Amino acid sequence: MFEFIIHNLSVYLNRLHLRHFRNYREQEIIFSAPKTILLGDNAQGKSNLLEAVELLSTLKSHRVTRDRDLVLAGETESKITAQLTRKYGSIDLALTLRDKGRRTANLNQENLKRQLDFLWQLNAVEFSALDLDLVRGNPETRRQWIDSLLFQIEPVYAHILHEYQRVLKQRNSLLKQAEQRTLDPAELELWNHQLITTGTKVIRRRARIIDRLAPIAQIWHTRISKNTELLKIIYTPNITIIENTPESIYQAFIDRLHLRHAAEQSLGNTIVGPHRDEIELTINHTPAKAYGSQGQQRTLVLALKLAELELIEQIVGEPPLLLLDDVLAELDLTRQNRLLSVIEDRFQTLITTTHLGAFDPKWLVSSEILHVRSGEIF
Repeated sequence: MFEFIIHNLSVYLNRLHLRHFRNYREQEIIFSAPKTILLGDNAQGKSNLLEAVELLSTLKSHRVTRDRDLVLAGETESKITAQLTRKYGSIDLALTLRDKGRRTANLNQENLKRQLDFLWQLNAVEFSALDLDLVRGNPETRRQWIDSLLFQIEPVYAHILHEYQRVLKQRNSLLKQAEQRTLDPAELELWNHQLITTGTKVIRRRARIIDRLAPIAQIWHTRISKNTELLKIIYTPNITIIENTPESIYQAFIDRLHLRHAAEQSLGNTIVGPHRDEIELTINHTPAKAYGSQGQQRTLVLALKLAELELIEQIVGEPPLLLLDDVLAELDLTRQNRLLSVIEDRFQTLITTTHLGAFDPKWLVSSEILHVRSGEIF
């Protein structure tokens, strides 16, 4: 029934198998339609399935940071496997997560030495009710959002950010030791150099991606708001930079570290660097978190997600999967229809919901409905 439409999708997740993942003991899902609706009560496993796809896409979960939280109670490891069709061929993905020890990533039946090579295989954009925190939440939430996008578009960024966080941890440890002993200037200078070198790479990539994303999001927001609102996305690094060049950022970093040296020693903590960046969202030149209704904030987040879809497709050359986690009930029919008009059958979409009553009937076209109950799908 869906054969023709599916073959028109250049990227298609054909099969997903979960073993000892979250509340799934053993479950295989064969996807046979452009849109799959996962229907069930709360806490049955709908979001867990989308989380598994997210892990295959970014190697990260937006819900937990420890792998052991992803393993079924009483088991020592869980495994996610998937079969994916892309325009250049078929791909097999597998990710093994352990309650103790390192995870293992496998691409086409071959264990990867670098998990970095696992990224870029499956691109996905997730939109959940939690994404309203992009507007209302703290700066860390917005940094994590833009970092997650960068992981997919520029996989080496995962290594760059990890290296920056390692250096930051070491430098913080050194600053804390200053309470018991005099800091060795040479040792601090060594860590300063590494902080600046890795931090500059983070800042430049964040600036570049926001420069590309912002105009796309602005266009979508103008359309959805019917030309009544102007969205601005402004990257505000912790370091004031004049231009996005390594030399300019490096010098600004040095100047800022010298300026805040006494404060850092007093606090025993690094307060200069991209871990303190902000991404400002404004509507009609007013901070979005202070602006108007939840409906306006939902319009903003919807514009950001549509921009993510478009940007990934532009850069990668193939459409990403779209994961809608219990979010359609949060959108009125106008916003639902705007999203649907973009998706059509161009993006394979997985949708979770507790009921179909809030759906515009158009969403059920080209859709398969799967029922989820206690970690089983039928």
